[in-house]
Amino acid sequence: MGEIIVSMKNICKSFPGVKALDSVDFELRSGEVLALLGENGAGKSTLMKVLSGVYTRDEGSLSIFGKEYGDLTPKQAQEAGVAIIHQELNMCRHLTVTENMFLGRERRGRISLDNSSMEQEAKRILDDLKIDISPNQIVGELPVSKQQMVEIAKALSINAKILIMDEPTSSLTAREIEDLFRIIKKLRSEGKGIVYISHRLEELQHIVDRVTIMRDGQYITSMNFADTTMDQIIAHMVGREIKEKFPRVECEKGKKIFEVKNLNAGRMVRDVNFSAYEGEIVGFAGLMGAGRTETTRAIFGVDPKESGEIYVDGREVKINCPMDAIKNGVVLAPEDRKKDGLCTKLSIRHNLALPNLDIVCNKLGVVNSGEEKKLCDKAVVDLKIKTPNVEIDSGNLSGGNQQKVVVGKWLARDSRVVIFDEPTRGIDVGAKVEIYHLMNDLKKQGIAVVFVSSEMPEVMGIADRIIVMCDGRITGEVMARETTQNEILTLATTFEDKKIGKSEGGNEEHE
Repeated sequence: MGEIIVSMKNICKSFPGVKALDSVDFELRSGEVLALLGENGAGKSTLMKVLSGVYTRDEGSLSIFGKEYGDLTPKQAQEAGVAIIHQELNMCRHLTVTENMFLGRERRGRISLDNSSMEQEAKRILDDLKIDISPNQIVGELPVSKQQMVEIAKALSINAKILIMDEPTSSLTAREIEDLFRIIKKLRSEGKGIVYISHRLEELQHIVDRVTIMRDGQYITSMNFADTTMDQIIAHMVGREIKEKFPRVECEKGKKIFEVKNLNAGRMVRDVNFSAYEGEIVGFAGLMGAGRTETTRAIFGVDPKESGEIYVDGREVKINCPMDAIKNGVVLAPEDRKKDGLCTKLSIRHNLALPNLDIVCNKLGVVNSGEEKKLCDKAVVDLKIKTPNVEIDSGNLSGGNQQKVVVGKWLARDSRVVIFDEPTRGIDVGAKVEIYHLMNDLKKQGIAVVFVSSEMPEVMGIADRIIVMCDGRITGEVMARETTQNEILTLATTFEDKKIGKSEGGNEEHE
């Protein structure tokens, strides 16, 4: 690790009703990967937006490569060598890789754009990073992992020396993560400084040199990664020791609440059969593209079904749209909470009340403000949503708190089946445990809980029974306490329809 290339002292930033940064110090050195850690709402992204010129700070000093900056603009930050790769990729999907890389700084010839020169430069950078993408490829046709690589290539095309990566692996497979780590190590060897923000703490050991930890908008500590333990890092992040990473409660298995028979929907949902019972959590495991999310969408009525039957409490229900599902007690917390789960421009209050207007309105259709307040206050308290009030736009909340709002709007209803699709993606370790406790509470109330997760330890730690999918089909069903990661992975890579063996709580024909 070399010289200090970024120095931020006593940085403060406030938004209406919230002090996002409170006298924060931060340093980055050349040739290092620095993990910036903290719970959702700790101020990590806000601090990096100050560094990249997106936000102007209220107080404090900022220097990049020894040069002091006042009100730093995004253009000044870029010229200083700062590039930020956001969790939600900022790509023009209809343009080519080259056009995205040179957007806003196109090279011009005598008469028109110098497309040949830009394509050559794009190819040189992609080849240097050993990224197998054509410069002429339309970005929208690329998988998310490749789009992320294009973002990195774009940053290097502007000669970025400071790269900020915000949750870069949240949508990547294990192989794609390996490719990303290879590129990060290469950039580090070239003397570039990398700020790595991630909630996947198990990744840190592969690439990180130092960690800086924030909590509640304040700087807590910095340390060499080699000199600390994961338990110490977590304790600094949450301000307390988390005794159990995957809290599990034991409940007596009751009656069958939910059953899906012979569900077919497009190529990714083929002849799906499963059940869920009182007192259990059913986890869906599998690799990306296995059809798990598509299954939840078909059940909830978002995507059309070709065939299949759905039963709630032994009664067949017809679900052709989400409203049918909600009326029959089946609700979904979707994978993409910002796109499908929230109206980010509306307040927490509106988000919680909108799907519950039949509860908070009187017979004339007028909102009963007292009932609405009671519903919102209960959700905030029960789910520990961190907010000064319910009038804050949900888009301004941290990822973990947004997830809680998505869940909270369904808990006001007498739901019998709650489906979570990737409920802990992009949220911190403390918020994850709170989501696990919430799932356990639903389980204790006799509500059927079904959840999809790409994190194997999470599925094995929280679920009672695990259903494994591959290529749109269920390829196995195992009890969580009787299986191994290897067994699940084997089932997740079995590209054929297997009979599900006898297991506790299996399908009707095997019971």
